[in-house]
Amino acid sequence: MKQNRLSELRVILVDDYLGRASDTAASLEAVGCTVLAVIPTGAGLLKQIADHEPDIIIIALDSPDRDVLESLSVASSHNPRPVAMFSRTNDTSFISEAIRSGVTAYQAQDIHPARVEAAIDVAIAQFQTYSVLRTELSEVRTKLDERKVIERAKGLLMSKKKISEERAFVALRKTAMNRNRTLVEAAQAIIDLFESQSKDS
Repeated sequence: MKQNRLSELRVILVDDYLGRASDTAASLEAVGCTVLAVIPTGAGLLKQIADHEPDIIIIALDSPDRDVLESLSVASSHNPRPVAMFSRTNDTSFISEAIRSGVTAYQAQDIHPARVEAAIDVAIAQFQTYSVLRTELSEVRTKLDERKVIERAKGLLMSKKKISEERAFVALRKTAMNRNRTLVEAAQAIIDLFESQSKDS
């Protein structure tokens, strides 16, 4: 028997309408999800996230406030996860803020059990895409930072030793090999050495 794609997903549901929340939770459980908690407002969202560590958060609030977005923003900065939000609010500035806060699928309509599965699929797909982009961006930033360190070390060697850029790079690479360090580690060590000498003089 083929396993449902949503089976074993751990969900926190935020819904300010009790009857609708019960129907939605039942629909989620029917497709194999585990509903960890159902809360009526975003007030206790951070605690519920910390306590349960869900795979996805589903929010259905007729008029979500800024507190919900602040909670999502804090949670997303520490441990991002997919978030699907249903709301009647179609204000573009609010939607933009929601996306920045960590919402990965926004539906400007009431939640309905029939729409939840599709929203979860979108939220997870978008989250995975964002995760790849975040990783790639982080790698690019790391490489740029490392390049700055290497260039600074080369500049110091050229200035202090009165040598060419090529000879500075050769000296830097030799230092890295002799000390069994990466190029950026050797560059940082050279920077630290020259800064220490400058303070002592």
